[in-house]
Amino acid sequence: MEYEFCQASRLTVLYSFFKKKQFYMDIIKKILIADDLKSAIEKEESFFNRENIEMFTSSSNEEAFSIHKKENVNLIITHLDTPQMDGETLCSLIRNDNKLRRVSMIIVCSNIKSHIKRLSRCRANAFIYEPIPLSTLCEKAYQLLNIAQRESLRAPVFVKIQGEYKGAPFLCISQNISASGMLFQTDRVIHQGDSIICSFFLPNSVRILSEAEIVRVVEKKIEFDPFHYGIKFSNLTSNNTSSIEAYVKEKLQGQNEGE
Repeated sequence: MEYEFCQASRLTVLYSFFKKKQFYMDIIKKILIADDLKSAIEKEESFFNRENIEMFTSSSNEEAFSIHKKENVNLIITHLDTPQMDGETLCSLIRNDNKLRRVSMIIVCSNIKSHIKRLSRCRANAFIYEPIPLSTLCEKAYQLLNIAQRESLRAPVFVKIQGEYKGAPFLCISQNISASGMLFQTDRVIHQGDSIICSFFLPNSVRILSEAEIVRVVEKKIEFDPFHYGIKFSNLTSNNTSSIEAYVKEKLQGQNEGE
């Protein structure tokens, strides 16, 4: 009996350790920045110097693309023009790759007509003109990292969803939700890349209505299991986004207090 108690205690300690370890890993943010820009920000005290920020540097956009493929970073800060590869090509390669596209990107360029015209072809999240105001760069980087972190928070939610796929209605049951999307199950066959319309009420009675894209199809483990799909919301209103974020925050806080 004493042995079993010791084993249980050890398991509890190990569980707690790995849970804290996982939490720490979850908040680690990887930033890939052009080496000359890193030299500039090192002179300033900013969130870039925090322990949960892991920095990578690149001398060109070609090298940045190679590092991102290996490290899957959260934020890329680079120049519009570098040897071998320009910013338009870098953005295109990343945004057209399903495994790499979720990264946030800041492009640094000159405030001249030719550069400004090229920005329309870049699918970056933000653009900053040279000479770079470091306070603006830090603020924008912090904002983009926080948005990504907020969207990645998920909470369980079990609600019936009224869906519409190719004009035909269908029902499904949700499993978890975040400000960017949700996982649900249904008997309907849907394909990755397809678009649907979903309507449902959160447990706090707030109605959510949005178009969404199927971004993940989970393989069945058993033949008669329902299909599971991950969706990304396409046009949530700001009120709907805030409602989901509030629900997720409340749900996760309740789980932590109950542990």
